[in-house]
Amino acid sequence: MNKVLNYINGQFVDPVNDNWLDNYSPADGDIYGHIPDSSKEDVAQAYLAAKEAFPAWSQTTLEARSRLLIKISELLEANLERFAEAESKDNGKPISLARSVDIPRAASNFRFFGNAITQFASESHESVGQHAMNFTLRQPIGVVGCISPWNLPLYLFTWKIAPAIAAGNCIVAKPSEVTPMTAFLLGDICTEAGLPKGVLNIVHGSGHTTGQAIIEHPGIKAISFTGGTTTGAHIAKTAAPMFKKLSLELGGKNPNIIFSDCDYDAMLETTVRSSFANQGQICLCGSRIFVEASIYDRFKTDFVEKVKQLKVGHPSAPDTDIGALVSKSHLEKVAGYIDIAGNEGGTLLCGGHKVTVDGYENGYYFEPTIIEIDSNDCRVNQEEIFGPIVTIMPFEGEKEALKMANAVKYGLSATIWTNNLKRAMSMSNQLQAGIIWINTWMLRDLRTPFGGVKASGVGREGGFEALRFFTQAKNVCIKY
Repeated sequence: MNKVLNYINGQFVDPVNDNWLDNYSPADGDIYGHIPDSSKEDVAQAYLAAKEAFPAWSQTTLEARSRLLIKISELLEANLERFAEAESKDNGKPISLARSVDIPRAASNFRFFGNAITQFASESHESVGQHAMNFTLRQPIGVVGCISPWNLPLYLFTWKIAPAIAAGNCIVAKPSEVTPMTAFLLGDICTEAGLPKGVLNIVHGSGHTTGQAIIEHPGIKAISFTGGTTTGAHIAKTAAPMFKKLSLELGGKNPNIIFSDCDYDAMLETTVRSSFANQGQICLCGSRIFVEASIYDRFKTDFVEKVKQLKVGHPSAPDTDIGALVSKSHLEKVAGYIDIAGNEGGTLLCGGHKVTVDGYENGYYFEPTIIEIDSNDCRVNQEEIFGPIVTIMPFEGEKEALKMANAVKYGLSATIWTNNLKRAMSMSNQLQAGIIWINTWMLRDLRTPFGGVKASGVGREGGFEALRFFTQAKNVCIKY
């Protein structure tokens, strides 16, 4: 049995109350470890360690912080296989995906912000005619809370802690209790890199105990959270009256809008990936596919054929395209939408069933699923399923496509497939989403702002946006 421990003040420690949670392997449904079910006392210990470390860390030179972050990046790259295996086992994703995307991106997060902090400049403004100069300081906040989800465990965990550390803050962080392993392993990497004690504290446990203790702690002045919209609303309700800074990256129900003048082959290949990558468990997946009527029948035939070729299998198998869903409860939630779609008049074109993998009969596997619908108002088109289920329906023109794309409470991302520049620009301007991809998907530049509108969240991550979030602006005016 693997035993995950909290990482507080540079040391691995048991939870104060000695309470533990089971950690399941999605591939076979077995309990393969235990993690702390941390309490307020554990969070209080982590906060005190962070508070004590803050004065020295906040005054550490930018060059020193940069070197440490880049060293962590290098150590992650040197331990790529170890982390990829752990991520795959803990999350259920194909090891090929963890090896090629998740762990390299986690390393890139540290490297990027290690470099970005050296370029994060202050502003100055000369008040001409008033004989005064204003300059703006960007100072670290203090102790901040970072709470990350289970779908891209280390990828999104590091996406938060790297800019927070770079900006000079100290952290109390909680990874998802469903996928704690790579965050636990990261503690060793940080120690080896020489990160001072107390700068990063990782406390494991459930959202309603450990997470709640973090968001309501009066000394933690900012919360960066990625997860479900309902949880985000609860965090805002708790933290806003305490005047904490909030960055909330929440749910998505993203449209994939396909026009007849697209590069068809590139579109088809990418749409398979944007629908089912990571078992559909990415907030950016294009789960609502709208296709121009003139190519709808062709697309439906080709798309179904391509999706039927995807192999559902054990995450460690090199030819697996679709691994296991993250948990039994999530599998049941996803499977429940098949009945919902049927009751709403949807037509199942392929998939729709749980899968039994030989030798791993208790694993959480589900077929990649396509449902044809005739109404954008149905639940499968309005609610975030967060699994390997997509819907398809035709549209007649830009106006109808735009109306359907915007007719949800979410607004995280959207994808447009067209070679008409005027259409691409016009649609991009009118789509209610924080991220628009044209003729591509998931092509990321870490300098760009990341986040959504409406129920998809508040604030932006990435690049200087993240460094602005994790700092406070102070203006100084000098009369001369």
